[in-house]
Amino acid sequence: MPEGHTIHRLAADHQERFGGRAVRASSPQGKFSDGAALVDGQVMTGAQAHGKHLFLGFGGAGWVHVHLGLIGKFGFGDGPAPPPTGTVRLRIATPAHHADLRGPAACALITEPEKRAIHDRLGPDPLRPGDDPARVHARIARSRISVAALLLDQKVIAGVGNVYRAEVLFRHGVDPFLPGRDLPRPVWDAMWADLVALMREGVRTNRIDTVRPEHEPEAMGRPPRVDDHGGEVYVYRRTGQPCLVCGTPVRTQPLDARNLFWCPRCQA
Repeated sequence: MPEGHTIHRLAADHQERFGGRAVRASSPQGKFSDGAALVDGQVMTGAQAHGKHLFLGFGGAGWVHVHLGLIGKFGFGDGPAPPPTGTVRLRIATPAHHADLRGPAACALITEPEKRAIHDRLGPDPLRPGDDPARVHARIARSRISVAALLLDQKVIAGVGNVYRAEVLFRHGVDPFLPGRDLPRPVWDAMWADLVALMREGVRTNRIDTVRPEHEPEAMGRPPRVDDHGGEVYVYRRTGQPCLVCGTPVRTQPLDARNLFWCPRCQA
């Protein structure tokens, strides 16, 4: 499932291509025909992201709310749009650009109060200016649940997925099974600041890189990592491989139906 940096990147991509412009909207697949008809011809007034939720604004017509889920994706193109395929849930187009949405978990036209209700049920997002890390820590500090599980709870903190979860815990030497109430506030503040920096870089590069300069392939004389998520990482999907810091084999185990990755020495 795409992590929060991807959704913020999509918001910026939509704003750049369609912001302030009247768009043509259609649903070749037919599952969003009514919503597309109401948006068709309207000006895109803004594009926003909160965690893994994307919101495309169309003034009085409302907001197109998109959650990509596990298989959803947007494809962008320049120039006149080619004939669409039947798998396109939503096409947004101008003479200069088009975007096709396929396979989302959610695509709905919602009102401003409905949009606010979604924001209200989500936790703070490291990529949203003004979101308060103290709100996250207040939830964590009351919980006996592991820090690793809490970081994936979108009601606690929005936008962090399995990669950022594993990597930020490693970078701060935190045992993933530590109960939330035992995580010191200064450690949490450092983790939040790290997430802000790492996820902003993810928006910029459109990939996740978490290793420090001294552990990059060139510095260590090792081959670059090859993985479909496309970045240099410490522990994510490195089960059994030596930790880049201490050499201990990286471990993994399921936690709440997701694979957790960690170094048992660096995160003792």
